[in-house]
Amino acid sequence: MVVVSASKAKRDAKKAERAAKKDKKGTGTSTPADSENGSAATSDSEAVNEKLQKLKLQEDKHGISDRVTTGVLASLPTSRDLKIDAVSLVFHGKVLLADSVLELNYGRRYGLLGENGCGKSTFLKSIFAREYPVPESIDIYLLNEPAEPSEFSALEWVVNEAENELKRLEAQVEETIEKDGPESPTLEDLYERIDEMDPATFESRAAVILTGLGFNAKTITKKTKDMSGGWKMRVALAKALFVKPTLLLLDDPTAHLDLEACVWLEEYLKRWDRTLVLVSHSMDFLNGVCTNMVDMRGTKLVAYGGNYDTYIKTRAELETNQMKQYYKQQDEIAHIKKFIASAGTYANLVRQAKSRQKILDKMEDEGLIEKVVPDKVFSFRFPDVEKLPPPVLSFDDVSFSYSGNPEDNLYENLNFGVDMDSRIALVGPNGVGKSTLLKLMTGALSPTGGRVSRHTHLKIGVYSQHSADQLDLTKSSLEFVRDKFSHISQDFQYWRGQLGRYGLTGEGQTALMGTLSEGQRSRVVFALLAIEAPNMILLDEPTNGLDIPTIDSLADAINAFSGGVVVVSHDFRLLDKVAKDIYVCENRTATRWDASILAYKSKLAKNVVL
Repeated sequence: MVVVSASKAKRDAKKAERAAKKDKKGTGTSTPADSENGSAATSDSEAVNEKLQKLKLQEDKHGISDRVTTGVLASLPTSRDLKIDAVSLVFHGKVLLADSVLELNYGRRYGLLGENGCGKSTFLKSIFAREYPVPESIDIYLLNEPAEPSEFSALEWVVNEAENELKRLEAQVEETIEKDGPESPTLEDLYERIDEMDPATFESRAAVILTGLGFNAKTITKKTKDMSGGWKMRVALAKALFVKPTLLLLDDPTAHLDLEACVWLEEYLKRWDRTLVLVSHSMDFLNGVCTNMVDMRGTKLVAYGGNYDTYIKTRAELETNQMKQYYKQQDEIAHIKKFIASAGTYANLVRQAKSRQKILDKMEDEGLIEKVVPDKVFSFRFPDVEKLPPPVLSFDDVSFSYSGNPEDNLYENLNFGVDMDSRIALVGPNGVGKSTLLKLMTGALSPTGGRVSRHTHLKIGVYSQHSADQLDLTKSSLEFVRDKFSHISQDFQYWRGQLGRYGLTGEGQTALMGTLSEGQRSRVVFALLAIEAPNMILLDEPTNGLDIPTIDSLADAINAFSGGVVVVSHDFRLLDKVAKDIYVCENRTATRWDASILAYKSKLAKNVVL
């Protein structure tokens, strides 16, 4: 058994490596005038960027992890199963886990659950950094960063990564033979993985995965340096699926995928035969993929068998039984205390009272049954707005292309309307122009043909998957909203109330936004959106980073809103709850889908090629 406490040696090595890289860079020269004119601004900008990078990496100013971890390896070092006892995790002084147990069995697919800000992403980063005693024989891949910019195409990048993985496995075989001899039990698994790699099929297999994730004949040859962040995340995901690590950690892998790619990934992961730990806020995705669930609740990891629906049912049954036992025990304690209080001075009653006090002491020593603490139910509403008579927003024979050339048209002769009671979902694969259609609605883009008409009093609010980019992550959310809307109020208590309505409370308001989870930052953006009080809201992937209860609250807020809503989302459950009208964007137009969103998902699933 091995005890690890955030390996200081490993951190020191990383620190030395960074220092060495820094020393290798040229120092350059500059004139005094240059220094006076430009260095101050550059220095400030670099300092901010460095601070943001440290926050993103969860490192302090010295490059050392801000996470403090402990754990005891309880499984065999040669096993593909992993069990770690006494698991703890502290981040920025906040206890996220204490004296818990992590158990991951090979071939099982685990969904990691927990409310926004509970530390799911931080926990995955700690596992990946081997701050817990994970045996070296278990290789780990964490999907939380996009593929780096390079001259390689998406296909070349994945194939190169596969070749590097093959070399790593072959080197590991040689090292194992030298260290443990040719009879080492770990060699069988290594040989099996090398045989599975099959270099002759690298390109064809990589192409199948990339195509499933939304690449086509043109984009698959695009250099990664020319891709957006979302497409580079897809390339990184393709690499993870291709090399098949023993332990794969996926942190919200559907965040940058369209509905079609989500369905493909769900079907692909259903067949995953190694260990998978998945953070996802899509209930149907968890149901389709997971064989087990792990809930981060009350600083503990609580394990459940089955998918998300089974977890909900099992947890409800356990909590019902726990509450029955709790009330029974509380009645028994009250009865004992009442008897002790009424015993008086009679010798025989005093003896009985002492005996019952011993029973009470024993119950307390063994630990009393705790009362079930229900999940925080967070609900919010968008403010009521002025009703506008139709037509509010209409497209009349609209055509659009970014180049202005008709042959490049994303849309042609599009007729489309949005009114105050509209609840419209736009679906279709990436690249067909869903986000472009939203920009045509706002006026950020102008049609190359036809006309977009807007009511003179129409005020449009937009939530996009990049909305969090507008936040200053070096400030707290409280400081940020007060500074942004200083003309409304300078009172911190006022802004505490505004943020609290959207589920950001306590430390979440005062901590630097760079240390908050993506879901917590999304709540700040919803608060900003509500303050603007638009009478039509356009939501482009609003569920990214939100936990499942918050997505339910968002659905309730959309349904209760007195204005119009257009939503683009890869979350089938959200769309099922809110969409009155579904339009499929493809073939240069938007066509009404007359069945349910779940019927659309079934249609996509039938077309999946693995």
